[in-house]
Amino acid sequence: MPQTTRVVILAAGKGKRMGVEVPKALVPICGRPMIDYLVDSVVASGVDAKPVVVVGHGADEIKQYLGDRCDYVTQLEQLGTGHALKCALPLLEGARHIVVLYGDHAFVSSDTIKHLAETCVAVDAPVTLMVVKTPDFEGWRQAFVNFGRIIRGINGEVEKIIEKKDASEEELKIKEVNPGYYCFRLDWLKENIHKLENKNSQGEFYLTDLIGLAMSQGLPIKTIEVDDPLEGVGVNTPEQLRMAEEAVNSAKK
Repeated sequence: MPQTTRVVILAAGKGKRMGVEVPKALVPICGRPMIDYLVDSVVASGVDAKPVVVVGHGADEIKQYLGDRCDYVTQLEQLGTGHALKCALPLLEGARHIVVLYGDHAFVSSDTIKHLAETCVAVDAPVTLMVVKTPDFEGWRQAFVNFGRIIRGINGEVEKIIEKKDASEEELKIKEVNPGYYCFRLDWLKENIHKLENKNSQGEFYLTDLIGLAMSQGLPIKTIEVDDPLEGVGVNTPEQLRMAEEAVNSAKK
């Protein structure tokens, strides 16, 4: 029987801003590679016993570390998150829903992954978006300052996700942010992922643009909230690594 919900972990990035030799997904947080936390959570969730990992920079090292715990596909060119997910499509045949996570987001819990997948299946919407609500941007929660803000209409529906660089001063005060955890219905994803464009400063195909595409089609965007804001923390810089370790140590107290 084909598995109807699959999990894809995007882990092809080099992590230039980290200033390390190992692939970003293998950078340790409190002595343990980031992606190790995540793969354990995916398996424990029961959603996908063998997630698909999209590798690129340091592919052999990641494969060697994770071994047969995962399936793999290689993104030969680093053309953005949208392109990375497109590379994984051949491994997803038979599935109906696809959960997308990131190798540098170590703290997503098994319960959260299960909740995202179950909600997506239950509502059967083209896109289900997980959001983080943070009380402030202080301490380790500074990690959320650069996240896109969730803009809602008068009825509470998602109108758009605005990136920090495009946000007004008033919009930057919004404390509901997008960590980039999605669940897509695969048939809709296949029909629309080729519509992504790379007309941006990085020349990359962004996964977030799929959300705007669904909105432009008049499709509802179902959102669910991460219980613990810590689960939305990603690590892209040495400073964010320090904040992630601070958050782990705080949680242990």
